[in-house]
Amino acid sequence: MICFPNAKINLGLRIIEKRSDGYHNIETVLYPIGLSDALESVPNPKDADYSLSISGLMADEGPINTNNNLVTKAFRLLQSRFALQPSAFYLHKAIPVGAGLGGGSSDAAFSLKIINEINNLGLSDTELEEFSAHLGSDCAFFIKNKPIFASGIGTVFSEAKVCLKGYHLVLVKPDISVSTAEAYSSVHPAAHPEKSLKELLSEPVETWKDRIVNDFEVPIFERYPQIGLIKESLYKEGAVYASMSGSGSAVFGLFKDEVDLKNYFKDCFYWNETLS
Repeated sequence: MICFPNAKINLGLRIIEKRSDGYHNIETVLYPIGLSDALESVPNPKDADYSLSISGLMADEGPINTNNNLVTKAFRLLQSRFALQPSAFYLHKAIPVGAGLGGGSSDAAFSLKIINEINNLGLSDTELEEFSAHLGSDCAFFIKNKPIFASGIGTVFSEAKVCLKGYHLVLVKPDISVSTAEAYSSVHPAAHPEKSLKELLSEPVETWKDRIVNDFEVPIFERYPQIGLIKESLYKEGAVYASMSGSGSAVFGLFKDEVDLKNYFKDCFYWNETLS
C-alpha cells in the first residue's frame, strides 16, 4: 500500500505567551498543500517485525538513524496497543527538512492511517488524532488534512474557514534548515493584536500583507538574511501575500496568476502549484 504524505503551510503565526511549563501558546492556521513524500508499506521480507528504508532528500544528507524517524515511532506506538503485521516501510522524502512544512509530522500521521488500514484496526479519525498527539504537536492536523485554526501549544484545533482555491503558490527554501528549538530560542511573545488571526484571515487575501504576521520571522531573518530576501523577492514578483511557513526556513508566496520563478531561485528548493 502506498500513500503520499503532503506538506502544509502556516497562514500567520502569533506567539501569544510563554507558559509555566516552558512551552508557548500560539495561534496559527495550517493549510494543506500538494508537495508530498511517498510512503509505501509491504509485508516485511526480513526476519523482523519492522524495517524502514529512506530515500530522497534525507538520504542525501548522510547516514540516517531510522529509530528516531517518526514513521518508526508511529509503528511502535500502535504496536504497543495492537498486534501488527510485520511490515517494511519505504519512505521517499521530497518535502525538505527544517523548512516549517510539517513533513515529518505528515509522515507520522499517514503512517498511522496506513497501519490502521493494513491491520484492519478500525480506528476512527478521532482515535487516530489522539494517537498522533503523542508524536508531535501538528501531527493530528494531517489525519483529516483540512485547513484548521490551531491554538494552545498548537494542539487545540477548530474550524478555519479559509479557501485559497485558484491561487498560485510558489514555495522557496534556501539551503538553510531551522529547527523548531532554534526558532523558539529567540522568539518573544508579541502584543495581542486588535483582531484575532481568525478574523484577519476571513478578510480578502489582498489585505493580509500588512496585517498578518509570522512572529518567528524577525529573529530568523536577523540570523539568516537570505530567508528575508526571499520574502521580499516574492513580493517584488507580484505576490499578494508572502510569509515564512511555521518556524522553518521555507517561504511561500500567493499569486493571483500562474508564475514561473524557478530560474529566479536557482540555488534553492523550489515548488509551485495552483491550489485546489
